[in-house]
Amino acid sequence: MLKQIFKWGLRKSLWVYHAGASACNNCDIEILDMLTPRHDVERFGVTLVGSPRHADVLLVTGVCNRQTAPRLQRLYEQVPKPCLVIAIGSCACSGHFFRDSYNYVKPIDQVIPVDVYLPGCPPKPEAMIDAVIKAVAKI
Repeated sequence: MLKQIFKWGLRKSLWVYHAGASACNNCDIEILDMLTPRHDVERFGVTLVGSPRHADVLLVTGVCNRQTAPRLQRLYEQVPKPCLVIAIGSCACSGHFFRDSYNYVKPIDQVIPVDVYLPGCPPKPEAMIDAVIKAVAKI
């Protein structure tokens, strides 16, 4: 019974932490656009938090390079479990055009487990809202 109440509460109010792993800021701008009153993601109970220790969902953007790989692992360890991870943008999903770079290490899903992939450069806020809803359905 208590587990069902916890899952219901988690579905109704997701706290999201945005982790930018060396992004070009296109996805970051679209995430901020998703939080504005025009798209109003708060109607689904999603709110942006400033600490990974308070988050239920990690939004990861950018490429995983030598400096960000261990930091991303440490960040994932700090998030209370169960935690959902959404890889936003083509860079986070596959490395995109940074894949042949000298500093590229590996895809984000080989560093931390990813639940939902959202490709696009940058993906639209409507697609991000759809990805968050799909992540909620996984709970």
